[in-house]
Amino acid sequence: MSRDIAQPAPPPADGAMRLCVENLSVSRGGRLILDRLSFSVSSGQALVVSGPNGAGKSTLLRALAGLLPHMAGSIALAGGPSDVELPQQAHYLAHSDGLKSALTVEENLDFWSRYLGQEPDPRNRSVDAALAVVGLCRIAGAPVGALSAGQKRRVALARLLVAFRPLWLLDEPLTALDRASREKFAAAMRDHCAEGGLIVAATHEPLGLDEASTLALGSAA
Repeated sequence: MSRDIAQPAPPPADGAMRLCVENLSVSRGGRLILDRLSFSVSSGQALVVSGPNGAGKSTLLRALAGLLPHMAGSIALAGGPSDVELPQQAHYLAHSDGLKSALTVEENLDFWSRYLGQEPDPRNRSVDAALAVVGLCRIAGAPVGALSAGQKRRVALARLLVAFRPLWLLDEPLTALDRASREKFAAAMRDHCAEGGLIVAATHEPLGLDEASTLALGSAA
């Protein structure tokens, strides 16, 4: 098995960051899901990954996040800190919201701010500012267990804002969101790209990113 998660990639000439995926092959349960997949995403860009269920969208994101081994190929984030591995430069938003039900909205975000935002960065938003972006300031003191599915998803999205990481890996980020919340998050994604961030998002639905590139994965087996 050939795995090269940290293979060096040439830094972009313009000083930007670039996610480089080359000849990536991943199998799950003995079945080849991704076969020699290659693409790149640079600072300020978003890539929308589409395809039917079973085509490998979630598998790709998990491999990029370092949560799933791959058989062959390489994944590298060029232009970032040389002493920080790719997973530590990425936010991974999965189907699960990653929240503690017994804690309040504010307590959950404060935890993630402290845990993920250990290095000072002017792009780190305060808990209050992040809640303002997703429109949840009024329920900051409510326990997460009492929230609706849509509200929980918005809290999870706010987690991306309290600790800046350049690469956002988003798996169906619009799940359970109403129209107004989708528009707010689309604006947050555009702001992230404007700050030099990169986005790879797997989705069945339009994200509101008109200039995003697309990657269509093949039909499910």
